[in-house]
Amino acid sequence: MILSTALKYRVYILGFTIAAVTASIAIPITVINKIKSTNIADNSLRASPQNLSSWSDSFDINTDWEKSWPETGVIRTYTFSVTEVDQYVGADDVVKEKAMLVNGVSDSNWGDRIHVTVFNNLRTNGTSIHWHGFQHPKNNINDGTSGVTECPIAPGHSKTYSFQATQYGTSWYHSHISGQYANGILGAIHIDGPASYDYDIDLGVFPISDWYYGGVDNLLNRVSDPLNPFVPGLPGSPPTSDNVFFNGTNINPQDLNHGNYAKITFTPGKRHRLRLINASTDNAFTISIVGHTMAIIATDFVPVNPYPVDSVHMVVGQRLDVVIDANQPVDTYWLNATFSGTSACGSSKNPHPAAIIQYTGAPWWAPSYQGTPPRESYCADDISPVPVVPRTAPFASFSATPANTLNVSLAVNTTLSKVFWEVNSSTIDVRWDKPTLQNVLEGDYSLPRNGNVVEIPNRSQWSFWLIQNVSPIPHPMHLHGHDFVIVGRSDALTNPLDPANVPVAFNPATDAWRLSRTPTPIRRDTTVLPAFGWLIVAFETSNPGAWIFHCHIVWHLAQGLSVQFLERPAEISAAMDIGAALNMTCPDWRAYAPNDPFAKADSGLRL
Repeated sequence: MILSTALKYRVYILGFTIAAVTASIAIPITVINKIKSTNIADNSLRASPQNLSSWSDSFDINTDWEKSWPETGVIRTYTFSVTEVDQYVGADDVVKEKAMLVNGVSDSNWGDRIHVTVFNNLRTNGTSIHWHGFQHPKNNINDGTSGVTECPIAPGHSKTYSFQATQYGTSWYHSHISGQYANGILGAIHIDGPASYDYDIDLGVFPISDWYYGGVDNLLNRVSDPLNPFVPGLPGSPPTSDNVFFNGTNINPQDLNHGNYAKITFTPGKRHRLRLINASTDNAFTISIVGHTMAIIATDFVPVNPYPVDSVHMVVGQRLDVVIDANQPVDTYWLNATFSGTSACGSSKNPHPAAIIQYTGAPWWAPSYQGTPPRESYCADDISPVPVVPRTAPFASFSATPANTLNVSLAVNTTLSKVFWEVNSSTIDVRWDKPTLQNVLEGDYSLPRNGNVVEIPNRSQWSFWLIQNVSPIPHPMHLHGHDFVIVGRSDALTNPLDPANVPVAFNPATDAWRLSRTPTPIRRDTTVLPAFGWLIVAFETSNPGAWIFHCHIVWHLAQGLSVQFLERPAEISAAMDIGAALNMTCPDWRAYAPNDPFAKADSGLRL
């Protein structure tokens, strides 16, 4: 662990400031880049040591929130302003070529209604905001995916997103157009609800993310250039991150006199809940706390029975709520983020990213013990936790066919001199000026081949998908509008970049034992597709809309790694007012786009 003899502390909460109101009062917020604090938990003492599995007379930890949720009558109204800054000085005191920032945080209760007005103050970019992990039942129009559910918000214009917190737990929001979230358009979401394990102190959200000093457009251009990859001889290889931020801050690993460690305060003898978010562009981490164990109590938005671990591996887009007992001597301890030794799921110029746990009463100094390395993840997330609310897919009905198989591959187009990621030999390319829901509104389902649209017409059936990876790179796959059951997957490779590796296809005769037979298989909205391997997921068609299923690595989605599930298309228009939603942004975008100085140069879905 990198030690600093002159520890300082200030928190830069990238992309959001803490503010909330109830009823219908909007908060005007200005961009705040630096927030000083002495304790992440200062305004987070939400929990009591009583039974936290209960919520209200009719709702508790055993409630299936896909079927019912509270109606609190509370409307939480927020105003976000999206801006851009050239030569932005980041939390580690290093200049970033271009930053795009948003102010605002969503902090609500289960059942509240959330209204967010987003003002686009970018100079030449459209934008949209996706509410990661929210299912939006019968409300696909507020998913925030440009080219699918809406046109981008044009510069100088705004859109109001409106949805209900039918789920609870920890998540985040981010731009879903161009490379914007890699430049800083993201923030955390905290929805209070019941818990499967009692605790004393809720420490709040704790995002962990890679950070790049270059502008994302320039980085992506090089990732997509087969003649100039970041790793010689490996087209499509990603850049090494320049730093890793914890709750928006870290020291500068090249100059320890700049930047500051993030700090979390533990109260001795108390049990703490920490809401971890991997909000990275590319990097996956294994999180551990020296001298402490954790209990996982939620995977993404899904409550699970307490699952004890020494460390947790998190890929891009995942959230894990963990509970930690402050049962060690009063001191300071490292919270470490460790990279896989495979080099297949991220690396950084900060070789030992870390934050500091400080017990109340301990001096503020760098911990003396670095700790032992956590178990090697091989870039695979743990699929052992068991959901509190059971949901079992009819596994016996699954049969792998070309119709339910998605083949993921890397392609180099020598004519265009570009690198692409393809699904079933097609790179997704959406139209910002005519999103998929426009086709639905017009009753025109003759979408182009490169829309990568997969129609699922039937109501309330289980839809199974086999994803085959014919590349050496693991992919964090994220589904909008649903959680999925993880039916099974191949083993993670110990050395995925070994040139001798070959793709391993799912074989029903020999792989049947790998398919889940538990009555409560793990559910979540993001999981890993193993390198040169396979993954089978299933979800119930209970939510009409156009929902994308994509890799959450920014470079890969920009290069086309996504499909659209057009779920129950005949019912979408009756379930929501598509016309009114599209009119919020499409006329302004269509008026702006002909004069946009920068043409769309990728899939259009870049995060």
